[in-house]
Amino acid sequence: MDADIFEEIRRLRLEGRKAVLATIVQIRGSVPSFQTAKMLVRDDGSTLGSVGGGCVEADVWAAAQDVLREEKSRIMNFDLTEESMAEGGLICGGKVEIFVEPILPIPEMIIFGAGHISTQVSKIATIAGFRTTIVDNRPVFANAERFPEAVAIYSDTFEEAFAAITPTENTYLVIVTRGHQEDENVLRWAIGTNARYIGMIGSKRKIRTIADTLTKEGIERERIERAHMPIGLEVGAVTPEEIAVAIVAEAIQIRRVGFKHPMSKKLFQCQS
Repeated sequence: MDADIFEEIRRLRLEGRKAVLATIVQIRGSVPSFQTAKMLVRDDGSTLGSVGGGCVEADVWAAAQDVLREEKSRIMNFDLTEESMAEGGLICGGKVEIFVEPILPIPEMIIFGAGHISTQVSKIATIAGFRTTIVDNRPVFANAERFPEAVAIYSDTFEEAFAAITPTENTYLVIVTRGHQEDENVLRWAIGTNARYIGMIGSKRKIRTIADTLTKEGIERERIERAHMPIGLEVGAVTPEEIAVAIVAEAIQIRRVGFKHPMSKKLFQCQS
């Protein structure tokens, strides 16, 4: 059964889906299962495997829904000698501890732009566990020779990529194209997607100008404020390599702790 569960986890991650794995990590006394028993709860609510059945399994399934949403693990303890367990027919005289952990898909980072910063972002992001995709309308820059680690490369037009790519909550969009207009076009598209993270490089003046343009077009301020501008953690980065580290670090921060920069504060700083 473990082999089936692990194979199913691999399949789900490749498909970009989430799941929760519940594992019995400790048993005291008599319980209707065994240590290391596992149950996988898929994002559609279906399950594979078992951690003992009855109300224990029902409670684990319910907790899995929170773990899916929060993407944070938890430990659950059950005392099968309690009266509450009698209703489920689980009076066994034992206790069980279950570790419930999120199984997350491999995060994808789509990098718009294929210049010096992008080559470093792609390398560092790949090392950090992201699958990278490169988008640029210059085949001489957007190619496998410059980005051997990328899983996909779009080198025709940005519109081609917009039509082919469907960002999800597992997608991180990095906007570092060669020019102001391209950045603006990509940002306009990006803030209308379901991407988990959107970041755009630029000076304070550029950011203010683009934000003002999008606002005049009638785009809600909340959508514009989804973007991290300027992109990357503020670590004083100067070189392409340092800037790439700052960008990937911010993406990791969003992925792991869900921290969101106060975009409104950044916009106000840009206007000062």
